[in-house]
Amino acid sequence: MDNYKQSGVDVHAGYEAVELIKEHVSSTKIPGVLSGLGGFAGLFSLSAFKDMEEPVLVSGTDGVGTKLKIAFVMDKHDTVGIDLVAYSVNDIICNGAKPLFFLDYIATGKVFPKKIEQIVSGIAEGCRQAGCALVGGETAEHPEMMPDDEYDLAGMAVGIIDRKNIIDGAKTAAGDILIGIASSGLHSNGYSLVRKIVRPNEENVGRYIAEFGKTLGEELLVPTKMYAKTVQGLMESIDVKGISNITGGGFLENVPRMLKNGLQARVKLGSWDVHPVFGYLEREGRIENHEMHNIFNMGIGMTFCVAQKDADEAVARLKVLGETPYIIGDVVENADGGLIYV
Repeated sequence: MDNYKQSGVDVHAGYEAVELIKEHVSSTKIPGVLSGLGGFAGLFSLSAFKDMEEPVLVSGTDGVGTKLKIAFVMDKHDTVGIDLVAYSVNDIICNGAKPLFFLDYIATGKVFPKKIEQIVSGIAEGCRQAGCALVGGETAEHPEMMPDDEYDLAGMAVGIIDRKNIIDGAKTAAGDILIGIASSGLHSNGYSLVRKIVRPNEENVGRYIAEFGKTLGEELLVPTKMYAKTVQGLMESIDVKGISNITGGGFLENVPRMLKNGLQARVKLGSWDVHPVFGYLEREGRIENHEMHNIFNMGIGMTFCVAQKDADEAVARLKVLGETPYIIGDVVENADGGLIYV
C-alpha cells in the first residue's frame, strides 16, 4: 500500500523543521504580535498606531532569485534568508513605511529540517535587522517538481505610515540633491549574469580573492544590506523627498522612479567608492562600464532625494546612523525624464 512518505512527502520531517525554527521565529517578536507559530494565520495589532490621522499599510513581495544557486554550491543557507527579508523591506521603506511584519514561503524538493532551520535563522536575522516580526510562513515539499537538494524562497513585508508622511516623489524639484549610501556588495540582483561570468562550482567558489579578503563564494553570498532603520532615522530630522532602492536595472531603471514627471536625474560617475566585486566582474566578464552601471548597484544600495539646503545635514545624519553616504548627483528639469550619467 502506498503512503504519503513513499510519494515523496515526509510530514514528520516537516514537524521536525517547525520545532527547530520556533526559537528563531520567537526572537523576532515585537509589540503588536498577537499570535505564535502554528496557527493558520499571523495576527498583528495596530493599536499602537491609533494616533495616526490616516494609517496606510504598505506591502511588498520579492524573492532571492538565482543567488540561491551559489548557496546550493556552497551548502550555506543562512545568508539568503537575510536577502529575502531585505528585498521586500528595502522596497516598502522607499515610501517611508515602518516595517511591521514579514511572511515567508519556502518551496523545496525535499524537507531537510536542518537546512530549513538555516534558512529561517537567516530570515529571522533579517527581521531583527529590519525591526519587524516574522509572524508566519509556509514550507512546501514538492517532490519531482524540484531536485531534492534545492529550494526557492519568496516573502512579503508589511509596513505602516501616516498618509500625510508618505514619500512618493511629489515634492521633488529641479535643484534637489541625490545622496547615495553604500551597499554591502552585489545584494541579490544580476546573479544570472554573475553565474555566467564566474561559473560557480566547488573549486571556483573556494578560491581566495585578495581584493575581497575572502573567497569568491563568501563574497557572492554577502547578504543584502538592510536600510529600514537608516530611513526611519533620517526621516526624523530631514525632509526626504524621494527614496530609491537600487536593485535590478541599476541606477537607470530605479532612480527615476522616485522623481515626478518632467524631472531628470544626473548621476556623476566617480563620485563614490565602487565596491571591488564590481571591478572583478567587469574584468572577468569583459563588460562595458556603462553596462555595469545599468545592471548592478555598483556600490550604492539606496539613493535619497533632498533639497539642496538639507544635503549637508542629511550626509552628516547618515554618517551618525552608521552609513557611508556620498553626494552622487542632482535633479534637473527635462521633459524626457529618466537619468543621465555625467
